[in-house]
Amino acid sequence: MNQRLQQFLNAENLTQSQFAERLGVAKASVSHILAGRNKPGYDFIESLARQFPNLNLEWLVSGKGKMYKVTGPEEIPSPAPEADNIFADTPESVETLIDQPKIVKVVIFYDNGTFQEIM
Repeated sequence: MNQRLQQFLNAENLTQSQFAERLGVAKASVSHILAGRNKPGYDFIESLARQFPNLNLEWLVSGKGKMYKVTGPEEIPSPAPEADNIFADTPESVETLIDQPKIVKVVIFYDNGTFQEIM
């Protein structure tokens, strides 16, 4: 887990000190976890989940899945009403639209340095 936590810090561009400050824990606690001397406790994990809601805790703890939670289709906002007829003025045929490349992943970058993948 300590290696995945280090990967997460690198992905978030955070130092150990910045990370400890955000979680409200001692810098030594983070250092000991990253060195593998200690395992994180419940309070540490809970604070981590609150401060970084897009972090996939299953990945952090077990290595399963991806680092960040993937947003499912139910969480994607529906289009604005005016977008319902987006192809009304488009002279392309349906066959042409079918041959177009399909979107397979969207990545949203936030101003706090985090990102979220939507698949």
